Amino acid sequence: MRLLRYLTIFTLISTYIMTTTSCKVKDEIQAPVAEKIKKELINLGDTRIDYYYWMNQRNNPKVIKYLEDENEYLRRKLAHTEELQQLLFEEITERIRPDDISVPYKDNGYYYYQRYPEQKEHPVYCRKKENLQNTEEILLNVNELAEGYPYFYVAGFSISYDNRMMAYSIDTLGRRKYEIRFKNIETGEILKDVISDTDGELVWANDNKTVFYIKKDSETLREYQLWKHILGTSSEDDKLIYTENDDTFYISVSKSKSDRYISLVSVSTLSSEYRLLDANKPDGNFKIIIPRSSNHEYHIEPHGKDLFILTNIDNAENFKILKTSLNNPGIENAETVVPHNKNVFIEDFEVFKNYLVVSERGNGLTILRVINIKNNESKYLNFEEEPYDIWIADNDEFDTNILRFGYSSLTTPVSYYDYNMKTGEKILLKEKFAGKDFNKNNYKSERLFATTSDGIKIPISVVYKKGLKLNGKNPMLIYGYGSYGYSIDASFIPSLLSLLNRGFVYAVAHVRGGQELGRKWYEDGKLLHKKHTFDDFIVCTEYLHKKGFSTSELTFAEGGSAGGLLTGAVSNMRPDLYAGIISEVPFVDVVTTMLDKSLPLTTGEYDEWGNPEKEKYYKYMLSYSPYDNVKKQDYPAMLITGGLHDSQVQY
Repeated sequence: MRLLRYLTIFTLISTYIMTTTSCKVKDEIQAPVAEKIKKELINLGDTRIDYYYWMNQRNNPKVIKYLEDENEYLRRKLAHTEELQQLLFEEITERIRPDDISVPYKDNGYYYYQRYPEQKEHPVYCRKKENLQNTEEILLNVNELAEGYPYFYVAGFSISYDNRMMAYSIDTLGRRKYEIRFKNIETGEILKDVISDTDGELVWANDNKTVFYIKKDSETLREYQLWKHILGTSSEDDKLIYTENDDTFYISVSKSKSDRYISLVSVSTLSSEYRLLDANKPDGNFKIIIPRSSNHEYHIEPHGKDLFILTNIDNAENFKILKTSLNNPGIENAETVVPHNKNVFIEDFEVFKNYLVVSERGNGLTILRVINIKNNESKYLNFEEEPYDIWIADNDEFDTNILRFGYSSLTTPVSYYDYNMKTGEKILLKEKFAGKDFNKNNYKSERLFATTSDGIKIPISVVYKKGLKLNGKNPMLIYGYGSYGYSIDASFIPSLLSLLNRGFVYAVAHVRGGQELGRKWYEDGKLLHKKHTFDDFIVCTEYLHKKGFSTSELTFAEGGSAGGLLTGAVSNMRPDLYAGIISEVPFVDVVTTMLDKSLPLTTGEYDEWGNPEKEKYYKYMLSYSPYDNVKKQDYPAMLITGGLHDSQVQY
């Protein structure tokens, strides 16, 4: 991600230079031309022609050769910017503390943290017993593990209940198929136990020898099976506990904060189902809490003899929080703790022995609400800055008055606080380093609203360096996503300072398809309303032009994954609005992808995009699918990136 952001920044500035000065790339540098092989794709009696369908063969030498040629073309095209690239690289790396260390969090008697040795790429995972003055234990030095691998990533780790054993998951390819390994922390021994083709999630039972983990489907990569492994045995002898047979659902496993229960959850776009197992009885059976039903999403957390439930049942579109008995957890027996509010969307919650912390979103901004469970009194955590981002951080301790939360804004680096829920005292633990020359008072952020033709106000978060004149002569980068109900908040991005310091405006368009303004904001940007996402982005761009922030000749759009669908669509719809488009691993071949059930994410996303085997969805997605709507017109300059082994968006 660091490399991708760096590539984006230097390419954006390079493109800006090329499009606004006489510095032109020599015309004799020709782009590679892919072979055209006709392929007829037939669905519902309709025939599409795809001349490049053959390129989905990842192991075809001709495909690899073409991709290598594309990379060489990029290198040659930007060769005249090598000095600029080096300058930007130095600027960005100077904003990364070379010996950075995370804020320690406490769990089961130990403080856990990670640190980066100077000049090293990977973290070292560490812990200290009881207090931070005690001797450091190194759990994993990822730099040593990564030696000899072109790619190496530790997805996560889990410590046994007695604090002696460690299980961790690694990926050496980049396809999110993880291998689980085990380490005896006391002796440093790496055990012979190895489990392959997992999703990286794992949970220890309280017997300190049983591990539950999730297997992926070998073809679609859907997380669909829960397995049980006994330490010291072969993975071939592992026991299958549960198979999710509905291919629109995937599963995950986790442990309650109290360490008493193990949760198995099956989730689709619009439905969920939880099962619980006593962590002290790993050979027992998982018990269904609330059977799945259409359009019912819920999340649970045990609390003593009770169970808190975040649910959208009974038309609670923005969700509500209920409390019921753990032994008799039916919704019909529950009492309401936080009622549904049509103006406030409940995103998440965290339980403590005496407190319930609720992450609420109103008017597009997140507020943390702390509820005293004993007397039901509420306190709110918010900041004067606007826009901003605030979130519940690592809170693994159950019996505590301290809430750990994170905060950031477009002008404030990521910061971590401890908040005393009893006294209201707030302590800043760390503000991330953003460079020796950084001063937040040199920048200004704003929250604006653009109005669509149907009267909908779209929030826009904007940041720029103070003193900037709104005369339409400023280069601008506008970012958008707008899918899956995923909200994009106004967070600090250190590398963007290289743009802001050169006079750029940076904007985030909070378009429909996210959940910034509640559940309806999401519903209005999916399925047969998906074009709202693209229209909103265009309206936001036009609004910023009218306000004098920039002009079409100086505006660049950026989006990744489903956000790449957004940038792909607007490049077809309104190419005249942008000088350049950056599409990072973009989802642009919508129809063909959604017709291919062998691909990851396809069947599980019918509730997001629609099933193209049904005519109304087929025709609608065909009308906006970027790959199917390329036409002869003037397009902006484009940077399009992909990953050969990306499991989310196929290259």
